[in-house]
Amino acid sequence: MDDLRIGRIGRALRHRLAMRQVDLGHRIGLSQDEISLFERGRIEAMPLRTLRRILAALDAELVLTVRWRGGDLDRLVDAVHARLGDDLARLLGADGWDVAPEVSYSVYGERGSIDLLGWHAKTASLLVTEVKSEIASVEATLRKHDEKVRLAAKIAEERFDWDAQAIARLLVMPDHRTVRRQVEDKSALFQSVYPARNVAVRRWLTAPVGSMSGILFLPDTSVSRGGRTSPVRKRVTSRA
Repeated sequence: MDDLRIGRIGRALRHRLAMRQVDLGHRIGLSQDEISLFERGRIEAMPLRTLRRILAALDAELVLTVRWRGGDLDRLVDAVHARLGDDLARLLGADGWDVAPEVSYSVYGERGSIDLLGWHAKTASLLVTEVKSEIASVEATLRKHDEKVRLAAKIAEERFDWDAQAIARLLVMPDHRTVRRQVEDKSALFQSVYPARNVAVRRWLTAPVGSMSGILFLPDTSVSRGGRTSPVRKRVTSRA
C-alpha cells in the first residue's frame, strides 16, 4: 500500500466518523496542517508512532508490510520459521523429548496448529511450543499461545495417548537484535507471561520439573548449513 492510499483511507475514515481535520488533530495533539499532510499522502517524514496515533484515533490499525523480489520474501520468512522448528526439534530430541510437529486441532470451535508439541515421558511433561520468526502482534501471539496451552492436554490425550501431569509453554524466536528489541519494548508484558529465559529454559528442558513458561532465542544456523535445511527425524508416539 502506497503513501497516497494510506492518506486517502485516513480521510475516508475521518469523514465516516463526521470529524473535521481540526477535531482529529485536537484529539491526538497534532495540528490541522499535520492532519492535512497525512491525508494528502505526505507521510514520508512522519514518525511511525504519529501515523499509528492518527489511525488509532480513527479506530483503525496500521499494518506494515515489506516487499522484496515478489514472493521470495514469503519463502525467506518461511525458511527462517522452518529452521527454527528444525533446530528446536534437534535440541529437544537430544534432551529425551518426543516431538510432534504441526499438530492441528479443532476443539470447541477453536482451530489452529501447535508448531511443536513435545512429550517427556519420564516426567509426563507436555511442552507447547510457538515458533515465531518475528512478532507482528504481541497481543495476538499471547492470546493464541494461551489457547493452545489451554487445549494441549486434551489434544495430546486424544491424538497421542499422552497423559500430561505438567504443561509448559515455550516461545521460540531467532536470536536477532530486532526480535530481542521487540521483546524489550514490551518487557513487562512478556515477563508476566514468559518469565524464564534461555539459561533457565535450557535447564528445564534438560530436566523438567513442574511447569515452565519461557522464551528461547535460537541462533540462525543457515550459515553453518550453507543455507540448506536438513531433514530431522522426530520420534512420535501415537496410538494404533
